[in-house]
Amino acid sequence: MREILITGRTLPETYHAALRALHAEGETCPCPDYDTTQKEVSMTMQVLEPLAEPMISRLFIGGPRELEQYRQEMLDGILDFEIEHGNWAYTYHSRMAEQLPFILHELKRNPYSRRAVIDIRDWRHDSAEGNENPACLQHIQYFIRDGALHCKLLFRSNDACKATFMNAFALICLQKRMADALGVKMGSYTHRANSFHCYARDFSMLAGYVERMDKSDDIEDLTYSYEDEWKPLMETYQPEIAAMVDELKNRP
Repeated sequence: MREILITGRTLPETYHAALRALHAEGETCPCPDYDTTQKEVSMTMQVLEPLAEPMISRLFIGGPRELEQYRQEMLDGILDFEIEHGNWAYTYHSRMAEQLPFILHELKRNPYSRRAVIDIRDWRHDSAEGNENPACLQHIQYFIRDGALHCKLLFRSNDACKATFMNAFALICLQKRMADALGVKMGSYTHRANSFHCYARDFSMLAGYVERMDKSDDIEDLTYSYEDEWKPLMETYQPEIAAMVDELKNRP
């Protein structure tokens, strides 16, 4: 498998370069579990200033509502009740939440610690025969260096066109929450996907994204500002999301 390292200043800059690399250098291979083929590389994306604007890419599936809901799912566990209802086996939040106090305690105890690791993978569940939804995110590690909180994480598998941007955005929001709780600055965000891939059904989508980048010399054609544009839009959907959550909680 090809190993690729992308370093960029902002999240969209880095993500867009990763899409280009997958399109140009990805190797096509079988994906028998889903009866398809995929284009694949091993990808490491390092975002040097994860909160720098513009922070929102136009090249992902979804809009402000979907991004806000996913942010709340990851940070606040708004759909964790689906586990009790028997509909889901886990959420990322459910596997992270009980570990976050340790991370804060450990980094306050020793800011130079190398032990601030969150394990997402539950090998008993994720390796069980017949499990069709093992966790893609495997672990997260935080470091404080030079007064800034850096985040490094690993995905075993990451859908480049339909998941990566939303994953990264929400995990950067979590990193910011942790940095604020620790009273330190935001550092870099490093997103590693051992299999950074695009399924055959989305090859045209990936090609379209690359074509759109090739045709545009203006970064504003490919991005939005988060603070000035998308954050206010995302906040307008919060009542709708809350109503949806209440309805799901109270369904028979």
